[in-house]
Amino acid sequence: MVKTHLAYVSVGSNLGDKLENCRRAIAELKAIAEIRITGQSRFYQTEPVDFTAQGWFVNGAVRMETGLSPVELLDQLLMIQREAGRPPDGPRFGPRVLDLDLLMYDDWVLEEPRLTLPHPRMHRRRFVLQPMCDIDPCIIHPTIGKDIQKLLSELSEHGQQVVELR
Repeated sequence: MVKTHLAYVSVGSNLGDKLENCRRAIAELKAIAEIRITGQSRFYQTEPVDFTAQGWFVNGAVRMETGLSPVELLDQLLMIQREAGRPPDGPRFGPRVLDLDLLMYDDWVLEEPRLTLPHPRMHRRRFVLQPMCDIDPCIIHPTIGKDIQKLLSELSEHGQQVVELR
């Protein structure tokens, strides 16, 4: 039997039908044989961070069990992004039809040219932490040692508005 790992992925879009882009990406993840989605957040409208001269995003997150390695999972995420129409060389933090980020993979700490785990900015992003709190508010960030709910409570809302989609 293949050992499974617990992974969290953020899902976001701010171009086209943003909500449908996110839903389609999650459906594509569910269709991968080595992935089983075990939790999904609500969707949120979120204010852009870093590159603020762009439209608001729709963001969410999923928890999955997977037999894929972190790099194999990253490759699947990048393929789904490309198939959705995201160019591989778009502006960093700029507008995108789809953004899939591997946030955590078990409690691994990894720093490689293509992948850093946990995601290096997740603890400073309300649009990441709020959806993760919908799924697992008590999961511990492996390098900071605080749970996701605590990290969220420590963030300022200034410049990081997150509004639940109804």
